[in-house]
Amino acid sequence: MISRLKKLVRNVDGNALMIAAASMPLMMGAAGLGVDAIQWALWKRQLQRTADSAAIAAVYGAIGGQTRAAAVARDLIHNSHLDTTPTITYPTPLAPYATDANAVRVQMTYSRQLSFSSYFMSSVPVITANATATVVPSGDYCVVSLETEAVTGINATGSTRVNLGCGMVTNSPDDQAAVATGNSSVTANPMAAVGQIPASDNWGAGTVLQPFTLAQADPFASVAAPVPSGTCSNVNIGPQEDTTLAPGCYSGMTIKGKVVMSPGTYVIDGGDFTVNAGADISCAGCTFVLTNRSTASAPTIGTININAGAELDLSAPDSSTNPFNGILFYQDRRAAANNDITINGGANMTLKGAVYLPRANLKMDGNASMTTTCFLIAAKRVTFTGNSSIDNNCPSTWLDRFKGRRVRLVG
Repeated sequence: MISRLKKLVRNVDGNALMIAAASMPLMMGAAGLGVDAIQWALWKRQLQRTADSAAIAAVYGAIGGQTRAAAVARDLIHNSHLDTTPTITYPTPLAPYATDANAVRVQMTYSRQLSFSSYFMSSVPVITANATATVVPSGDYCVVSLETEAVTGINATGSTRVNLGCGMVTNSPDDQAAVATGNSSVTANPMAAVGQIPASDNWGAGTVLQPFTLAQADPFASVAAPVPSGTCSNVNIGPQEDTTLAPGCYSGMTIKGKVVMSPGTYVIDGGDFTVNAGADISCAGCTFVLTNRSTASAPTIGTININAGAELDLSAPDSSTNPFNGILFYQDRRAAANNDITINGGANMTLKGAVYLPRANLKMDGNASMTTTCFLIAAKRVTFTGNSSIDNNCPSTWLDRFKGRRVRLVG
């Protein structure tokens, strides 16, 4: 018997079996804790993602006219895989957002037993996730496309080269809300859209693309068109003519010759502003308003046509007391939808001020470098095309750029 026991002790297979049996509880415990740790991390990640999404939805909802609670509830239906009820606080009591009316803080908790650890825990663990979202600045814009339909709002094509020194934004929700194609080169930072912005080598180096941003408000919504009165003369200045014009009411303007315009507001009642090749126009402190005295719901509102070969040196008023301060061209909001306006730039064209065409499709065309200073565009759609080259600069604070905004997580 003793000899058999000695043989058993010396038997390697027997030792391995005993060691394996002794270590089995440790292996089972480690495996159970590992599974619980992974499950815990997954729940935590899901809960944080749910809180982040809910906070962003709450801000968007409030901006869009919903209650924050309704926006969060809707978001949870689509984006939550956990059964949890959020606590919504606005504005958040946390600095520095305690006085921020847009700030929303969402807190979520989740409690569920873990399959292995529950045998050793006296209570069910609780996971907590917090998220704070608000509206933050997104950049300065020189171009705003007010298009709200699912079509391209900003388009750069051909061999155009655009260097704005600021950004562009479109309210289009399309999956190609802003595009740059062909041999175009666009330096505009940031580049923002309510919809998507396809990546492209045509965007300048370092351009920040901001898709799915907030819609930009009409920057000149508070500026009303004047109501023309009295007799409005029609101006048709032919080649080789040399004349001066004073502010007032006109039924239309067609210019082929040389014109010096005195500062002020030129109201065009129902007619067009047309500049043909050979024209030479200068004005410091002018606004051209296209409107119609008719009270009809859809009156005839004129358009702007600036053709290649014209020389222009135009600047907008620079006075805070002028209702058209900083505005060079203004088209009445009652104009026909999607009316086309073309500005054919050239080496002898200098524009300073804002172009406001809330119902028009503006096409910036040309075959030469065009000088623009503090040049701003607010139109329904904007297209840069041809061989035009625009280098925009605004060294002073004479005309404020459009301020963008977007929703983002801040805590």
